[in-house]
Amino acid sequence: MVDDTLSDVNGVLFACTHNAIRSPMAEGLLKRLTGRRFYVDSVGVKEGEINGFAVDVMREIGIDLVRHRAKIFDNLHDTSFDLVISLSPEAQHRAVEMVRTYACEVEFWPTLDPSLIEGNRDVMLDAYRTVRNQLEERIRRRFGVAAPLPPPPGT
Repeated sequence: MVDDTLSDVNGVLFACTHNAIRSPMAEGLLKRLTGRRFYVDSVGVKEGEINGFAVDVMREIGIDLVRHRAKIFDNLHDTSFDLVISLSPEAQHRAVEMVRTYACEVEFWPTLDPSLIEGNRDVMLDAYRTVRNQLEERIRRRFGVAAPLPPPPGT
């Protein structure tokens, strides 16, 4: 079921700490699940670079994050978002601060930072997959996307 507030949503901004894992994953998932239904972007509180494990687990489902360039709140060129979804406490504080000057809804989806998980490559990849899958499920519920992700192009 589609959330009633979606009729007013045209632009969605995902925010996390470094714009290196969680928010780029969420951006890629929403774009893939809804096509051009929304303007979607992502941002971080601090500067970072895309995480290799995030690239790998998103590639598994046909989403390419290789060209993603991390952005911070201060460098946002477009702030015409109707909804900001923050995925870390730092991003939540920054998002609330940002929207004080205009009408925008802010939601907080506390999401584990998988880079904090220690272990071998398989353990770490499983942590990133878990975050990816949790984000996909949350996005599907929030934005009314009933079906799981379609298979990657070319498969």
